[in-house]
Amino acid sequence: MTMDGNRRKFLTVYPLQQAARIVEAFRDGFEEADQRREFDKFFESYESSYALTLAYPDEILLETALKYGIETEGRSKIDIVKELFVKTGGY
Repeated sequence: MTMDGNRRKFLTVYPLQQAARIVEAFRDGFEEADQRREFDKFFESYESSYALTLAYPDEILLETALKYGIETEGRSKIDIVKELFVKTGGY
């Protein structure tokens, strides 16, 4: 291929590759935002997060939270569970 052929190929293929990467990055960003929205929605009320809040014994929750360095004084159970969930890789 000649020098002009290489330039032509570069100028046609490279922009398309970059556009595909940009679209993929936007798609990933939207997916992450949707996951975060669902995560926050899960912890909006005790009813939606029952399995992790009300059904979790207080004693075990407090011990686990302290193990992970989570402050529990003056906080609601749902806030403690949410932070514990995040710190242990739940989100």
